[in-house]
Amino acid sequence: MTTASFSPRSEVTLESKVAFLRQPSSFPEPTYRVEAIETHMSWVFLTDGYAYKLKKPVRYDFLDFSTVEARRYYCDEELRLNRRLAAKVYLGLAAVKLDSVGHLQLDGDGTVIDWLVKMRRLPTRNMLDYAIKHGTASAADVGKVAARLAGFYRACTPIAIDPVMYRSRFLINIDAHVQELSQPAYQLPSEQVSGIGSAQRAALQNMARLFDDRVQSGKIVEGHGDLRPEHICLDPELNIIDCLEFSRDLRIVDPVDEIAFLAMESERLGATGLGAVLLRIYCEMSNDSPAAALIHFYQSYRASLRATIAIRHLNEEKFRYSPEWPRRALEYLQLAEQHIACCQ
Repeated sequence: MTTASFSPRSEVTLESKVAFLRQPSSFPEPTYRVEAIETHMSWVFLTDGYAYKLKKPVRYDFLDFSTVEARRYYCDEELRLNRRLAAKVYLGLAAVKLDSVGHLQLDGDGTVIDWLVKMRRLPTRNMLDYAIKHGTASAADVGKVAARLAGFYRACTPIAIDPVMYRSRFLINIDAHVQELSQPAYQLPSEQVSGIGSAQRAALQNMARLFDDRVQSGKIVEGHGDLRPEHICLDPELNIIDCLEFSRDLRIVDPVDEIAFLAMESERLGATGLGAVLLRIYCEMSNDSPAAALIHFYQSYRASLRATIAIRHLNEEKFRYSPEWPRRALEYLQLAEQHIACCQ
């Protein structure tokens, strides 16, 4: 099926691939319409029954998708890693090809010019963030999430890491968050940003033994890396999607860090009570008893990270004039401040 043609000798741009994939006729299965969603690192194309993810040819300090070979590798990684928690969602890869007359097509004949991850499309109203926003999420729902994650982390092999190195990762990133969030162009409250950073550094130093105990007791594993409500589908066969496939370092975590992050994101959406239930049930099911101060540190740190990610949108022309990203960054800074205060 073809909807666009180009010279076989010319480079096919990202814009050309996106234009091709926006067309319903480009896909092997019948679909009434295609919804295209852009993120920093990918385009996602939603057909009636499936989702296709195209990685952008981008390069940052923490990832490199600049070549077709690299994008193929990380597509394979995305399948492998996400099948741990969503085996029936991640179906396989589809090749974007250029045929002999310069037409784009999915699979079929021609030269492979890119790769897509093909997934089963999940119903929006079954996602945890939707359920929270619409008041339909229940304690039973988050109990199921806690049970699934407790089993997942229990099966993970502990990662050997030096305790000092574990703590230094936080310290390095705290300083990086403060530096970035303090840029004058962002117009964020500099005193609040620096105060949060100072309090996080002090908590990290004062609670060094708590962090070291987590490492020495074998709590650090290769987890999900981005455990947020929008990545959890509350269908009968609970699915947790969109782990960070591009960085093993970012997946090396304390499970309580990830659970605390999910609870913090639930709090941001207005479900503080559900976040507390999630933490309690997870700790019961995993037979884990982390200190409350440690949980609050993780939540403050994650909120600072999310504030940094939110405000970075202003670096892109298409997002620069939207009030959404400064608003969201301020929201996360408030959470970071609140949670780090609980560590004192």
